[in-house]
Amino acid sequence: MFRDVELFDEAYLAKRSCRPEALVQVTLIALELAREGREGRKIGALFTVDDHAAVLARSRPLILDPLKGHPDEAKKIVDPNVRETLKELAQLDGAFVVSGDGIAVAACRYLSASAEGVELPLGLGSRHMAAASISGHTRTVAVVVSESSMVRIFDRGELVTEIVPELWMLRQFGTQVRGKVSQRAVDPLAVVTKEE
Repeated sequence: MFRDVELFDEAYLAKRSCRPEALVQVTLIALELAREGREGRKIGALFTVDDHAAVLARSRPLILDPLKGHPDEAKKIVDPNVRETLKELAQLDGAFVVSGDGIAVAACRYLSASAEGVELPLGLGSRHMAAASISGHTRTVAVVVSESSMVRIFDRGELVTEIVPELWMLRQFGTQVRGKVSQRAVDPLAVVTKEE
């Protein structure tokens, strides 16, 4: 596929509100979901990265949390078994909360940050609105997997990056990132980043 270091450059990671290592790992999980789907169908997902205490304070469980009660050692997102578990749980409704240390803290969360003042491009739905809102009210970065296989990253309430798992999709759909952007190919991905 691609090497982790190619996904984002250091300057991009330094500008984000979260720890770079956790963001890279969560983005890789999101890309796997976008490309593979689950059970033969495309699915969406939402991950928050870092500032987990603030995210938990602004959210509530939708169901009994399947990650609750397990030791942190058993919930590290670099563990292949945890990655597969998260991809299975992504079929359930709600967001994942990941700590800055790369620990999957909670799953199936309803994020309840105010969307007042959040502006999104037309066509992005409630999952994207929740990502923009929570990233605007906390120091978390939100990573969204769209059912259309796009991966979008929100920081400080703004859409800052789109990753297109298949280059042909970029020609078909275009980008939703507003303002001046840079685009680069990281075979087989296209990464579109808002320039700051």
